[in-house]
Amino acid sequence: MIRHIVFFSARDPDDVARIEAGLNMLATIPEHEVFEVRRSLNTDQLTGTAVDVVVYAEFADDAALARYKAHPTYQRCIDVVRPMRDMRLAADIES
Repeated sequence: MIRHIVFFSARDPDDVARIEAGLNMLATIPEHEVFEVRRSLNTDQLTGTAVDVVVYAEFADDAALARYKAHPTYQRCIDVVRPMRDMRLAADIES
């Protein structure tokens, strides 16, 4: 199983809801087994950069993750979210 975790920060705090809505488009892609978009609670005082929104998804394997990223909705999401985001940090881990 592959866990896909992506952190986003907004350039403008007023755009957080729009980033969250844009990222929720990814839920329509059928490749994931678990999918969540959540706003960060930002309770960790040691963090240097605040994270506004987190995407968490689980995929059966690398091939499922690759199909997810190749889906046309994935690119549409990038087109919507990228202009509003400041930071994007992603990690894929095997579990």
